Amino acid sequence: MRAMNTPNETLQVAPALHIALVTETYVPEVNGVAITIGRMVHGLLKRGHRIHLIRPRQHKQDVAAAEGGYAETLVSGMPIPGYPELKSGLPAKNLLLKLWRKQRPDVVHIATEGPLGWSALSAARKLNIPVSTDFHTNFHNYTQHYGIGLLKKTIAAYLRHFHNKAACTLVPTASLQQQLEHEGYQNVLVVSRGVDTELFHPAKRDAELRASWNADDDTPVVMLVSRIAPEKNLHVVIRAFEKIRKLNPLARLVIVGDGPARAELQKQHPHVIFAGMQTGEALARHYASGDIFLYPSLTETYGNVTVEAMASGLATLAYDYAAAQQHIRHDINGLLATYADSDAFIAEARTLANDLSRVRRLGAAARATVESLT
Repeated sequence: MRAMNTPNETLQVAPALHIALVTETYVPEVNGVAITIGRMVHGLLKRGHRIHLIRPRQHKQDVAAAEGGYAETLVSGMPIPGYPELKSGLPAKNLLLKLWRKQRPDVVHIATEGPLGWSALSAARKLNIPVSTDFHTNFHNYTQHYGIGLLKKTIAAYLRHFHNKAACTLVPTASLQQQLEHEGYQNVLVVSRGVDTELFHPAKRDAELRASWNADDDTPVVMLVSRIAPEKNLHVVIRAFEKIRKLNPLARLVIVGDGPARAELQKQHPHVIFAGMQTGEALARHYASGDIFLYPSLTETYGNVTVEAMASGLATLAYDYAAAQQHIRHDINGLLATYADSDAFIAEARTLANDLSRVRRLGAAARATVESLT
């Protein structure tokens, strides 16, 4: 906000806040929620706010950090079913009450809805501390992939009840805001996301990395960066790639990531290159060394990988929702397939991979699009 009350224009800056941020996952864990929260913390610290992060201990050697405006409290956790590499924080209401009575935060922001998140919500409300929440994950839509479909309505009701106890719930897109409001969520606000266009950049393209995949400049390399798990709908990319291989047997599919479905997929599809988990500069090189990015997930609230691929100059195909709906204009800077229409997705992928000039045009336009994001 700018003040114009005096001849010398001054910039009014919001006062620094003490923010307690509660999350079940945080960097260096590799998932969309952890990465997004890490960026949020970095941005808030740059703006002069004080952050007290409360999270589960990730491993036995994990120690709480404390430096210039940033402090951590670690709580006990337990493995999440289907996500053994992640921990769900155990209930800690009494600990949080003690912490916040001793040093009261201005606001409590809760990123995840597990037992630790519920404890934070209960403690903050008891102390009359304002609470905001993030809606990061459509957990109720995961139920069919893990054999608990009967719990879908129960989980959906819990999520709505949880978020409606907060002063506001933050979401990344207007379409998700409208969806949640239709489902009975209150006070839903949109906070858009950007992307690191210096890290994710076409200049990171690596000829040696492509050569390790037996790909030259004219070989179409299809990329997928994802957790390798049932809810990510990866079989659609596999089917699409089989169609592409019939047109061009030299085409390559590179899957970056790890997860419970990797071993079986790797066994079933030995011609697919599984690059494992990559982070930082290595991840950026993998993105930029591809040509086409296929993202078939139907359970995202946003999908950071979509804009990371666009920033890396890849021609990106995704279903028409979440980040793709927000940023892709069909056949201008990427491609969109009708939501959940796998046949349409596969047809678009097959046609795209057969036209490298179109691939390059869409990739260049994608990069130009995300350069405008903040």
